[in-house]
Amino acid sequence: MFDIQEIRSQFTILNREVNGKPLVYLDNAATSQKPDSVLKVWNDYYTELNANVHRGIHTLSQLATEEMELSRRKIQKFINAKHDFEVIFTKGTTEGLNLIAYILTQKLKKDDEIIISYLEHHSNIVPWQLLCERTGAKLRVIPIDENGILQLDYLDEFLSEKTKVVSVNQVSNALGIVNPIEEIIAKTRKNSDAYIVIDGAQSAPHFEIDVQKMDCDFFVFSGHKMYAPMGTGILYGKQEILEELPPFHGGGEMIATCSFDGTTYAGLPFKYEAGTPNVGGNIALGAAVDFIEKTGRQNIQNHENALLDYAQRQLLELENIKIYGEKAKRTGVVSFNLEGVGISSDVGMILDKMGIAVRTGHHCTQPIMDFFNIAGTVRASFAVYNTFEEIDKLIEGVKKAQKMLG
Repeated sequence: MFDIQEIRSQFTILNREVNGKPLVYLDNAATSQKPDSVLKVWNDYYTELNANVHRGIHTLSQLATEEMELSRRKIQKFINAKHDFEVIFTKGTTEGLNLIAYILTQKLKKDDEIIISYLEHHSNIVPWQLLCERTGAKLRVIPIDENGILQLDYLDEFLSEKTKVVSVNQVSNALGIVNPIEEIIAKTRKNSDAYIVIDGAQSAPHFEIDVQKMDCDFFVFSGHKMYAPMGTGILYGKQEILEELPPFHGGGEMIATCSFDGTTYAGLPFKYEAGTPNVGGNIALGAAVDFIEKTGRQNIQNHENALLDYAQRQLLELENIKIYGEKAKRTGVVSFNLEGVGISSDVGMILDKMGIAVRTGHHCTQPIMDFFNIAGTVRASFAVYNTFEEIDKLIEGVKKAQKMLG
């Protein structure tokens, strides 16, 4: 049984008040709240196991190593990677994308091409721009229509022997649009030998991920958007690709041998995990996977989709509301503006006074805002612990904002 009150009882922070009102937390696309079970695992590491991993023969180091490697195996199963050593711990999606763009430098040359889309977060734009600067490659961008839907006819036009990388998100953080990555990957495989990179920051928290079925070369996501601590994330890469490409950072852990005459590199995953990792956070990421699996990914998806449908229907009953991506397939996010109100942050501040946390602004997706000729949107984003009653409070707050700002 899906018991929303039992789920909410696992998140102590949901009991607090903001500005004298019960907290209504609708900024989950920025970061989710953490269940007590995850916080306990994180705290237990620092109070009972605190030691560095893979480097000590003493008991605490051995226990910490076992727990972090157990977490790696949980994540392997969570995304259905073929091997646990294809799962690389990172600080988050941004570091994962920068890592990929850096290690692919030697694979690109002048006039090669990288394809991304208009729906990308800045973290899936800027690293590729930097790669273009390093190599002389060119960036090509799949456009969107007025509903925010990718125009894949352009992908057909763009793909060629010059295409070396195709990097798109599975779900737009700004609009919640679910992109047809299966179709994108199939088109890419048919027409080029490009590396395929999928940004899963907004999909991993919401529905099932199967990287083998997907047949991507790389998949990245952040822990903090899926109930784990900040500063955690995962880069998945196919074994043969990661073994061929160079390291990202140099230092401890990523070496096999090191001398002043030269260095040889460790095998996977340690080749890409230089330095002391976020051990407590990585272990807690495994606990977040446990929480998701126990709750049930289909339960999470069904509940969040019901919340989205309810929120959109309630908003559209109001006058002068513009929802972006309204007709597209979406998950977890409703992004809107009050027509005639110039600054989304004004709406956000009114909602905050009512204890309602939403995100306003460009959401690190300025090209999307430029396309719609707006400065930003009000974004309400949902997690498994949100309720229909909280949507009602959001609607009440929007009505109040309309009266105050209209």
